[in-house]
Amino acid sequence: MPPANTESAQYLDRSSEVDRFLNEISGVTELALDTEGASFHRFLDRIYLLQLSTRDRSAIIDPLPIGSPAKLGQLLQDPKVEVVFHDADYDLRLVHQDYGWHVTKIFDTRVAAQLLGIKSFGLAALLEQYFDVKLDKKHQRADWSMRPLTPDMLEYAAQDTRYLLQLRDHMKSELERRGRWHWAEEEFSRLEGTRWEAEESMEGFLRMKGARDLNRRELAVLREVANWRDTVAAQLDRATFRVMGNEVLLELARRAPRSVSELSAIKGMPKGMIERGGADIVAGIRRGMDAPEADLPKFPRGQRWNKDRDFDDRVSRLKAVRDAAATRLELDPGVLCSRERLENIARSGASTLEDLKSVPDLRQWQIDQMGEGFLEALRATG
Repeated sequence: MPPANTESAQYLDRSSEVDRFLNEISGVTELALDTEGASFHRFLDRIYLLQLSTRDRSAIIDPLPIGSPAKLGQLLQDPKVEVVFHDADYDLRLVHQDYGWHVTKIFDTRVAAQLLGIKSFGLAALLEQYFDVKLDKKHQRADWSMRPLTPDMLEYAAQDTRYLLQLRDHMKSELERRGRWHWAEEEFSRLEGTRWEAEESMEGFLRMKGARDLNRRELAVLREVANWRDTVAAQLDRATFRVMGNEVLLELARRAPRSVSELSAIKGMPKGMIERGGADIVAGIRRGMDAPEADLPKFPRGQRWNKDRDFDDRVSRLKAVRDAAATRLELDPGVLCSRERLENIARSGASTLEDLKSVPDLRQWQIDQMGEGFLEALRATG
């Protein structure tokens, strides 16, 4: 059955228009929301578009000329208004980062699809399955920071929320029919705590694939050239990989060229960057090579757990319980209970269902479905 809301979305780029639209929909109790960032193109991601749909209207708000649309924040944070997303996590982080908003009542169609055992849970696949709507994917990697936006880009953006409320209806009734609605409620309530987190304490260059193959002196060079790249990317407001790829940085760290002329021998080194920034790159390499031993970077020691001899066996027994339940419930095993949670259970020393409630990240619905089996697995000996 095709959804009712197929009208074109209004494009709003003036504060007065946005306020008028938001005043007109202020009585709604449900709202679909999506955001467009530009992390593929820009150094710092931020919100470049906000798409929203009610049961009968859709709008695209352009925040660049108007700043934070405060009335929308009031609506999203109203505990009486259910906000429907598809894959809410990143949208929630962006609205928190840019506007400080904390959305309070959430429905996530991606999470709902996973709890229903749907294997293709991307929005395009779901819209095709439920509504026979095929999304054009040509703007998936679009630069949403560009202005003016083309009509087909706006139409593409509008599709992201146009069908979400109807999709939510189908999924909620199916979750209720299968006795899984309380599972979804627990997952959605956990999403309410989603915040924009600052960068992890481990410096970014240490997380590069291949960094662990370098010695500490090479890591010092990598640190310097990565910092140089971040500085240039920030100045240009360009995604870091568009300035220089990680493989080039790793090669610079391994070979440590000492002059601008030697840079051209580095595979993948952009010629224009040699001309514009060659001297700065070489200076950074020299700083890394000259850094005192005490200042050389090293990988932080990972969190160590005292694994008793039975630990891996306990995890295997727990996994067997999880896998059997996944087959019974027709769910992906990783959706049902991740390996990390199984390990948390294995080291918890739980002996009762009440104990399981204290295991980090373990949900009550997972305890309901597998708790007795988990306890039996923990009691068993190898």
